[in-house]
Amino acid sequence: MPTILIVEDDEHQQLLYQEELKEEGYEVVVASSGEQALELVKKVTPDLIVLDIAMPGMDGVEALGRLLAQDNQLPVILHTAYATYKDNFMTWSADAYVVKSSDLSELKAEIGRVLAKRAKQDAPKAND
Repeated sequence: MPTILIVEDDEHQQLLYQEELKEEGYEVVVASSGEQALELVKKVTPDLIVLDIAMPGMDGVEALGRLLAQDNQLPVILHTAYATYKDNFMTWSADAYVVKSSDLSELKAEIGRVLAKRAKQDAPKAND
């Protein structure tokens, strides 16, 4: 069962993501800030991170850079209410960028796509 780290400062959003993603069969771990996410990643190795951008303290763009500095193989989906961050080259290192919506189907689809892509990359080659 893949583990997903949700980095989101809004408690209502955290609960929504936890419920929806657990129903999809994922193990869900939650961090309320970029700082907390950096600490959690040292203890729990998530298979994927869903990262909000607009957070107090360390924003998601800075957290993305620091998370990838710790482990540049971590798949990260930026999940934000602001489409304008897509133009920030600092966000381009994320595996996907999803604009927040009350309908989580796009986020779920991206999670599935990124995890499948990662599994394919990690699978041993038949000729090895």
